[in-house]
Amino acid sequence: MIRAVIIEDETLAVTRLETLVRQCDEEISIVAKLPSVRAAVQWFSKNPQPHLVFMDIHLEDGQSFSIFDQAEILAPVIFTTAFDEYTIQAFKVNSIDYLLKPIQQEELAFALDKFRKLQNGSFYYNAKAGEPSAENLRKSSHKSRFLVTSGARIISVPVGEVAYFFSEEKSTFLRTFAGQRYAVDHSLDRLVFMLDAASFFKINRQLIINIESIDTIRKVSTNRLKVSLRPNFEKDVFVSIGKYSEFKDWLDT
Repeated sequence: MIRAVIIEDETLAVTRLETLVRQCDEEISIVAKLPSVRAAVQWFSKNPQPHLVFMDIHLEDGQSFSIFDQAEILAPVIFTTAFDEYTIQAFKVNSIDYLLKPIQQEELAFALDKFRKLQNGSFYYNAKAGEPSAENLRKSSHKSRFLVTSGARIISVPVGEVAYFFSEEKSTFLRTFAGQRYAVDHSLDRLVFMLDAASFFKINRQLIINIESIDTIRKVSTNRLKVSLRPNFEKDVFVSIGKYSEFKDWLDT
């Protein structure tokens, strides 16, 4: 039996998540439901490590990231939140996926499948063996290529050939450095966790860019950057104000 903990302060969200987890994987047992940073810290100090943690970000007494500063969490974490601006912070702890509310069963099933692969691979959870690093968790799940369709053909596109991913009319596409455009089956928020964070960055709600696709960067105002891409994107590209500092840090790593 897989022991899981839910850290979430909304009762309805807890109930919905527990139901979805049960539908996706009957071997997962929810052993604790914790509504706050304080409750989570106390629980982890007194109980054996679980195998998996579901964690909201905004709790009744602060952000859940502070839990990692006060308690030892060795298990992989699936973040569940209504906000998309914390993906970089999530990368810095042992997260394996980042699900936006309202959580869909298909997306949860994908995240749990990733967890199962981690269990069965070289990063199998074992509290006595110590914590698998967040860096290793990310590397273990990086995509190296995407299968796309063009008419009746199925094409394998290596990640290194992708200049950027973008959303358009509720669909997601990739564009290669050669200029080809193909539809992909994953949302941008899902792609963030499939791609190498050293090479790809989600600069706004519409775009994830490859660092090699950047042509020029211009500062147009305080905390406001305009980016030109290769190949050219059809619209003006701006870095979200909230990601200004993270973007600069990404470029400087």
